[in-house]
Amino acid sequence: MARVPGRIGNQKEFRDDLTRLRNELGLSLAQLEQASGRLGKRLPPATVSSVLGRDRRPDWEFVADFLAACGLSDAERAPWQQVWQKLAATPQGGEGDTPAPPATASPADSPLEIADGRWWSKARAELLRHRAAVAITTALALTVTVGAYALDVRYESIRQSEEADKNQDRQDRKDKEFRKKHCGTENRALVTVAGGECTGVTDGSDRSDVFGSALAPALTAIGAENADATRGGRYVTVAFLAPLTSVGKAKDLTLDQFVGEIEGAYTAVERANTGDSPLKIRLVLANMGSGELHWKDTVQALKKVKNLVAVTGMGLSQQESVDAARALSKQDIPMVADLITADGFDTTGSIDSQGRTPKPINGLVRVTLTNAAQLEALGEDLADDTRTAALVRTDVTPNGSTDFYTNSLYQDFRTVPGLKKHLDPTADFSFDPRGGADSILNDIGQNICNAGHPIDTVYFAAREKYLPDFLQALSQRGCHRQHITVVAGSDTAALDPKTLNGLNQQGEAPITVLYASLPSAAALRARGNSDHDLYAKFTEAFAADHHGQRFPAGHATRGYWPVLAHDAVLTATTAIRKATTATTPLPNRYAVRNHLYALANNAVPAATGRFGITSTGNRTPVPITIHRLGAKP
Repeated sequence: MARVPGRIGNQKEFRDDLTRLRNELGLSLAQLEQASGRLGKRLPPATVSSVLGRDRRPDWEFVADFLAACGLSDAERAPWQQVWQKLAATPQGGEGDTPAPPATASPADSPLEIADGRWWSKARAELLRHRAAVAITTALALTVTVGAYALDVRYESIRQSEEADKNQDRQDRKDKEFRKKHCGTENRALVTVAGGECTGVTDGSDRSDVFGSALAPALTAIGAENADATRGGRYVTVAFLAPLTSVGKAKDLTLDQFVGEIEGAYTAVERANTGDSPLKIRLVLANMGSGELHWKDTVQALKKVKNLVAVTGMGLSQQESVDAARALSKQDIPMVADLITADGFDTTGSIDSQGRTPKPINGLVRVTLTNAAQLEALGEDLADDTRTAALVRTDVTPNGSTDFYTNSLYQDFRTVPGLKKHLDPTADFSFDPRGGADSILNDIGQNICNAGHPIDTVYFAAREKYLPDFLQALSQRGCHRQHITVVAGSDTAALDPKTLNGLNQQGEAPITVLYASLPSAAALRARGNSDHDLYAKFTEAFAADHHGQRFPAGHATRGYWPVLAHDAVLTATTAIRKATTATTPLPNRYAVRNHLYALANNAVPAATGRFGITSTGNRTPVPITIHRLGAKP
């Protein structure tokens, strides 16, 4: 096998020879990407195809990385570099051949040659001397002309070479500036925003670290899976829309949470593609950025994605997610939310009606339980107790937009019969996260001690991200020896149990935390769960090999984000499969949306238990478990 360049006369032949080398080595673009990644210079398939398909000389840095990924040593790369340098010094199109000097015509027979020979000798001698003089003069002139022409050609060659280099430099600068604006990639759907954060849409063929190194294994697996899924040409696309990066005050999810989300979503797609169906699923990630601030541009990019039939994930229960859902609904794109629990954030659209007639969000369904279902379960549990409860709440996100999750909790705490009966109406405390939480939570903790009636319960209508600080504040309040119970929403599942263990080990700050959510990982895999086999298959698939990548098994059981993301994508793929028939081998978004609402009677074999979808887009049935953390009362 030839590992040296062939006879190359121009830049196209050079690019073709690079492709020939890869093909002869039997390397697919995905294998080339993996090989280059191991060398610390990842070459995504899209980048390789773009560079080798572009009508210009590739940068030597790209060529060197390409050859190294093909397994060529430094010595074997040297001939390629010599050819590259030769092409760099030659203008595109090559130097023209130096034209030959114009041929001189043969002299016509002179009439003197037939005249009287007596005077011919002298005349002929004069004629020959004249011809010799003319010939010498002509030769000298021709020599000067040819020399000047050769100099002109050489000068033009140098000028063209310099102009080509300038053009190449200009193009390189444009390419560099383009990549800077698009997360170091050639993908227009990815956009670098303030603070260097990368937002937008990728199918895994770009740099695997565009959304941070923590997501690199998952994006590498997604890129490889998508390359396989699209090879036959028969595929549909499912997007996962979420805030996948967290910077500054706007961040809501922790790193572990959204990493687990993507790993769970990928696991569902990989499982869907292992079946016998010729229709494959392509997964793209759509990052709205910290606090979902860039939802609008990301949704706009999603509208251009080929064969898009469903969007999953959908972010958190806040205004930006509602706006994104309404924008996608206008495009008739079906949506399956994974984490959203706010009441009315479903097909009804009552989430933001504010007393007006709700505007439906057609196509929006979800796979988790609502805040109302959570708090009704807690209300039944606490209904017979004798308690006095304070209420702590926030009603906006760090962006200043409406937080429907906390607002929904606040309304349910005040209306669910088993909870509202315990409320002290004078003990209602609120804070704005834009003003910082630490200092105000300490004051709220102390104010609980100073309330008109002894407070033994707090209804916490705020995000879990503020809960550790609030628990710390409670442990330091003046009345900290009195036992207190904190009742919170389902995102409390993200709370590290060590937080409470450390506080309660002091013995003087007994605190209990209650929340209602899906069954724990242990309960889902227990024999008492009739669908424990479905959960076992999920965890087994999650921990398997994913095109050379492995996800830590512990990620699957760390909170509900991975399993809910898996179940959201599984719901979409179940509808896609049902919409695929002999007459509709490539279902469109309308067919998928139809079948989402036809998923009744436990049609979705989810890891969290079989369920169906109601006409309002909610899950049924919903398994609910009350979780108790910390000290016992």
